[in-house]
Amino acid sequence: MKRKILALAPACGLALAFAYAADQNVPVPLGLLPIQFPKENPYTPAKAELGKLLYFDKRLSGDNTVACASCHSPEHAYTDGSQFATGIRGQKGGRSAPTVINRAYSLAQFWDGRAATLEEQAKGPIQNPIEMGMTHPDVVAKLRGVKGYRVMFAKVFGTEDFTIDHMAMAIATFERTVLSGNSPYDRYQAGNKKAMNSEQVRGMKVYFDKAKCDQCHEGINFTSNSYHNLGVGSDKPDPDVGRFSVTKNPEDWGAFKTPTLRDISRTAPYMHDGSLKTLDEVVDFYDKGGTKNKNLDEKLKPLKLTDQDKKDLVAFLRALDGDGWQKIQAPAKFPE
Repeated sequence: MKRKILALAPACGLALAFAYAADQNVPVPLGLLPIQFPKENPYTPAKAELGKLLYFDKRLSGDNTVACASCHSPEHAYTDGSQFATGIRGQKGGRSAPTVINRAYSLAQFWDGRAATLEEQAKGPIQNPIEMGMTHPDVVAKLRGVKGYRVMFAKVFGTEDFTIDHMAMAIATFERTVLSGNSPYDRYQAGNKKAMNSEQVRGMKVYFDKAKCDQCHEGINFTSNSYHNLGVGSDKPDPDVGRFSVTKNPEDWGAFKTPTLRDISRTAPYMHDGSLKTLDEVVDFYDKGGTKNKNLDEKLKPLKLTDQDKKDLVAFLRALDGDGWQKIQAPAKFPE
């Protein structure tokens, strides 16, 4: 019963925090709750389709080489499979691109939580000189010059004179439909005891009972949506301060957002700096209790897992790989 209560907690918190309305018209895979759409940006199929076009369209970048999908690609479970994201002119960012999968159940966006909503997040990379290298006025003017987009925006928002906020609302609507559920774990929890093998079942017990991973990776999306200092990169000469750069709260120094574990085996490399290449490395990192620093989270303790525990735990993490997002097809053509 305790686990069922935890499974509901994050989604309930989302509804209370943003006064979102659950939309029953968007089907969700087994194991998930109805998507929460902001009342000021409700779902429509046309808006989601417009958002998908914008998401995959490289014309949103200054040199027409980078789209949202360049760093958050379906080929890599909506990441880019690299340690650091790559923007226009081959420029490298300083953090790994997190997955878009199940962002509908997320709270603040980016590793440091600097964007309160998906709408706000969608606007950030466009004007980042390392990522897409446009200004908001310039990208709006560029797309207003595309007749096909003017027609679509008029249909969705009632005006051809669309703004960057309209663009962000469409992109965010599409992103909320990128979902993963119906994993072996979900089917096991629904009563199919053959959905997970014996190794994965043992790993589930390690996850919940011995390693207590659900202290941070909890609920239907396997994340508390909170921030923790694991010590990743803290031993570097100039460490990334993470959440502290947003809040200026000393308690947030070196803390980063807890990511979802859905489809975790498909979204390597791991951690905010992409420093861990495999799930085995991740488990070893947690087993040793993270990297000691002035602000290491109190939950990080040596786990003293056996080799079999580690193997089983990795097997269980692979049982969180689901489906839903694979059904989304990139556009064959774009508005002209």
